[in-house]
Amino acid sequence: MNPLRRSLITALGLAPFAALAQQPRPPKAGDGYIVLSTPQPVDTPPGKIEVIEFFWYGCPHCYALEPKLEGWEAKLAPDVVFRPVPAIFSSGWAPYAQVFYAFEALGVRKRLHLPFFEAVHRDHLDIDNRAAFEQWLTRQQVDPQKFDQAVKSFGVLSEVNRAKQMTIAYRIDGVPTIAVQGRYTVSGEQSHVPDEARAFDIMLATTDYLIGLARKGPGKA
Repeated sequence: MNPLRRSLITALGLAPFAALAQQPRPPKAGDGYIVLSTPQPVDTPPGKIEVIEFFWYGCPHCYALEPKLEGWEAKLAPDVVFRPVPAIFSSGWAPYAQVFYAFEALGVRKRLHLPFFEAVHRDHLDIDNRAAFEQWLTRQQVDPQKFDQAVKSFGVLSEVNRAKQMTIAYRIDGVPTIAVQGRYTVSGEQSHVPDEARAFDIMLATTDYLIGLARKGPGKA
């Protein structure tokens, strides 16, 4: 699938969530969210609920979602653990995943996650333009040499490989997609919601509903 089409799937396919906004009934499996046929392992201790956002720094819809997602994350209950994971559909997406995990290795991911989105989409930063990217890193008070070391490190490359495997295991075919407790995914492949901001509201409301299901334990849908 063309990478641009992958990033447009959510914008073109969120009508099932409109039912959630317009009717009192909760969403159903296959109509607003998907139940994974093979549940995936989670990285949270017992009593905690894992929520993953699969994203791509090059995706304009992931960029549009990010400020709303930050506000939503800030209000999550203490038993919910949220983490972004860079989706990798092709070799062209891997360098952005390396940037994400290098930020994480350097301890600057939370500080630079949104600014990097802004640099890519607002300022048209090209990470293949080495001089421009190094200048951006320096302005963010990140040593380009230390960044290079992190990008090439075994830990970062291992995380990138794991993200690639997770993209396949979760059957992710568009971004942004949210996964809850290794059992449910919220994606938008079925119909239309013209208003992207409203679509994101419904997507996050569905995620909240799935968090509630996860609290009830396996077998709920």
